[in-house]
Amino acid sequence: MMNPLNKIREHGQSIWLDLLDREIMDTGKLQSLIDEDDLRGMTSNPSIFEKAITGSSDYDDDIAELAKKTDNNSAIFFDMAISDIQRAADIFKPVFDKTNGKDGFVSLEVSPYLARDTDGTIEQVRDLWKRVNRKNVMIKIPGTAQGLPAIRECLREGMNINVTLLFGLPRYREITEAFMGGLEDRLKEGHSIKDIASVASFFLSRIDVMVDPMLKKKDADSLVGKVAIASAKMAYQIYLEMIGSDRFKKLEAEGAQRQRVLWASTSTKDPSFSDVLYVETLIGKDTINTLPMETIDAFRDHGKVNDTLTEGIDDAKKTLKELKETGIDLDEITQKLEDEGIQKFNDAYEKLLKSIAEQRRK
Repeated sequence: MMNPLNKIREHGQSIWLDLLDREIMDTGKLQSLIDEDDLRGMTSNPSIFEKAITGSSDYDDDIAELAKKTDNNSAIFFDMAISDIQRAADIFKPVFDKTNGKDGFVSLEVSPYLARDTDGTIEQVRDLWKRVNRKNVMIKIPGTAQGLPAIRECLREGMNINVTLLFGLPRYREITEAFMGGLEDRLKEGHSIKDIASVASFFLSRIDVMVDPMLKKKDADSLVGKVAIASAKMAYQIYLEMIGSDRFKKLEAEGAQRQRVLWASTSTKDPSFSDVLYVETLIGKDTINTLPMETIDAFRDHGKVNDTLTEGIDDAKKTLKELKETGIDLDEITQKLEDEGIQKFNDAYEKLLKSIAEQRRK
């Protein structure tokens, strides 16, 4: 019996899980999501790891063991994270094989402290890539201005990259440049670009969380809850423009995979909206939606599946135009969200390191 999660596949979209902890792997829950719901991948971030490690005793023995070797809390964290990521990647390996390397990925993020440090990011991506040692892993690099050269360089070196913390359209254009540039650099050196996978992760609901109160103050209620979706639809138009360009077609002729767009931060924060708002409105070819568990459950239960991503493009343009006319600058908002996103991950990481330090003392 097909459920709405299975049907999404027919529309060219993959569902990934925005969660990683040991419980989901230990209980077999992850395997059943793959078998029954056609789950195609998994993402982690500093906040997800912080919840997993501080919210259970699953990691206590590891911390005690690793603390004998080092007193560096960050090193202890990455040791544990890498072992979880390897395990998850092994669970997803059959998906990776079945889809010829298009899906079945698990993502691990560089330290959030490196969000504005190009060289530090490149160095850590190399280290994590080597240590995880799985073809179906992606290393996450924040899509900051300093992240751009790191993204290009890491793709040149042949590593799979998940560009994360993306909010704005101008920045996304720069990401597509870094993506194509990295592959071109690699080709020039005579290397194959066939096995390099990359995604660009847009964080959506946070846009509405920031913009909606401003709109209400300006009596622009007709735009409430629409800006993130309009922005995502326009991002997909940029994606289509990229894959249709002569520049990308040359790369595709050499075996390049498309850098798919991934929708992140897709749980609904405003209780007056549908709990599957950021899923139903953004279904389209060559895309990924990474969902937290509660959104997966909600969509399985009552999600409606239609090709919606390329619908209402004129309305999306109109929404963004009207937003501008209210005096709200979306580029300013998305920059603020990027700064805030980095801060949130830094806070979670700090809390995580403190908790590891606590455990060590015990």
